[in-house]
Amino acid sequence: MKHSVALGLSGGVDSAASAILLKDAGYEVIGITMSIYDPSLEIGEAVGKGCFGPNELQSLEAARKVADALAIPHHIIDLKKGFQKEVLAYYTSSYQKGQTPNPCVMCNAHIKFGLLPQKAREEGLDFDLFATGHYVQKKLDATTGLWQLYKGLDASKDQSYFLCFLNQEQLASTLFPLGALDKREAREIVAGKGMDWLLAKKESQDFIQSGDHAALFDDDSHQPGDMVDSEGRILGQHRGLIHYTIGQRKGLGISGQPEPMFVIRIDARENKVVVGSGRELFSDELTALNPHWISGSRQQVPQRALVRIRQQHTAAPASLTAMDDGNIRVKFDKPQLAITPGQIVAFYEGERLLGGGVIKGRRSAAGDRGP
Repeated sequence: MKHSVALGLSGGVDSAASAILLKDAGYEVIGITMSIYDPSLEIGEAVGKGCFGPNELQSLEAARKVADALAIPHHIIDLKKGFQKEVLAYYTSSYQKGQTPNPCVMCNAHIKFGLLPQKAREEGLDFDLFATGHYVQKKLDATTGLWQLYKGLDASKDQSYFLCFLNQEQLASTLFPLGALDKREAREIVAGKGMDWLLAKKESQDFIQSGDHAALFDDDSHQPGDMVDSEGRILGQHRGLIHYTIGQRKGLGISGQPEPMFVIRIDARENKVVVGSGRELFSDELTALNPHWISGSRQQVPQRALVRIRQQHTAAPASLTAMDDGNIRVKFDKPQLAITPGQIVAFYEGERLLGGGVIKGRRSAAGDRGP
């Protein structure tokens, strides 16, 4: 007898294909969609395809339409308060510290794989398993009895990086129907059910739909300040630290420099944005704070790993050293571009995701120490 499955239904191709695959496999599927946007925030007109913003009503309607087409029950789960606490507060506080957050990783760990199925059960929904449309694979290690998470078969769609903070309890009860498929196959599955209208729907590429996230912050939390070079010379004024990230080139307002300039460091204590040449963006070392391991918190730190510093980064070989404070020092074999404090670092052994942490700082190829 197949189990009942609560599927995170977004209204897009991937979750729809997952629902079809689960139904075809004999599962009883329940669609659950989270509502996270608070209209009182007034973040402005939606100009992008983010997952958070005023277009949420359209996404909820799209999810309902998918559920109706597949004849599965659909429930909207209100997670606004939890999202505010676990994701938005983290997002804003990171920027105020001069860091660049990764809200998708935190949302997955605390909301999508945590609060969403929890609240669904609290509201009376009865199901055995949870499922999402992520392109990842999970496998049970017969020797240790632990669940392992692997990259999706489609390398161009692999989303394992975003799931590096999941734990054993979450993995044990979750299914990933698309892990062994590629995007083309997912689209064919949806088209095969006559849902061609879904194929033209654009995917969410960003976090916030508005072109400016300033509405999420108090006005006094992002004051203008000096924009300086690595020698401390003032080159201009910045608009507030929340508008900048490591590696940024556009919108600096310091034209006329002898070479292209990029943000190489953000100094929250002095309220300064430090810019420099592209050469100064390369670093060979970082510290990973609060490391989390998929197999459990007591895992021994591996001496070597493939290390990924953002979703679009090709994992690079590095040496790992456990520090006395529990954090991890990562030393890359070759300098990497734009290691960004506040972003997530993920550790791999081949295709297997070991876990992740939060980037604290970096050491540039020239020896400059980042925040």
